[in-house]
Amino acid sequence: MSKGKYEYWLTPEGLLKLEGWARDGLTDEQIAQNVGAATSTLYEWKKRYSEISEALKRGKEVVDRQVENALLKRALGYSYNEDKYISVPMDQAEYSESLERYMNTYKFEHPEATDSELMLVKERFPKSKMILEERKVKEVVPDTAAQIFWLKNRMAEKWRDKQNIEVSQSIDDSIKEMEAYFEQRKESGSGPPVE
Repeated sequence: MSKGKYEYWLTPEGLLKLEGWARDGLTDEQIAQNVGAATSTLYEWKKRYSEISEALKRGKEVVDRQVENALLKRALGYSYNEDKYISVPMDQAEYSESLERYMNTYKFEHPEATDSELMLVKERFPKSKMILEERKVKEVVPDTAAQIFWLKNRMAEKWRDKQNIEVSQSIDDSIKEMEAYFEQRKESGSGPPVE
């Protein structure tokens, strides 16, 4: 079967692949390349077959939400733990117990392992362990650029750079009012000289 035939991409397996690629953040152009079709063909499939269009939308929604959450987190600021570990030797009892547990797991996961392989794994098992020496709570301050971006997109009417202001009267009427005001001030002598 040709990789670019639309029939395959309508099957549950094909739709799952499309959704996964979209979730992984691939563009329509990259997805078209993966299916072995031209981008224009993928666009045509999206128009003609709602299953393909919906699969791509579902996949992209996941990534969009992740990016949206990351932007919000960055806009608000957050804290995280920075851990520092050190290596310390295990006492004999702890080492024996850890080694036995590890070897049992290894044997279960690798039933075909030979005795020489098991001996090598046993020799390579570390005699020390990592313990947490220090934990620092780090703060990431809120990012004003992320805040501005969020507000301009989520509350555009209030936060966009260009605001639409409605005027309750015509500009001509406003100009006439200002001229009358300045004329009155000129006549009363209370305003600055008007040339």
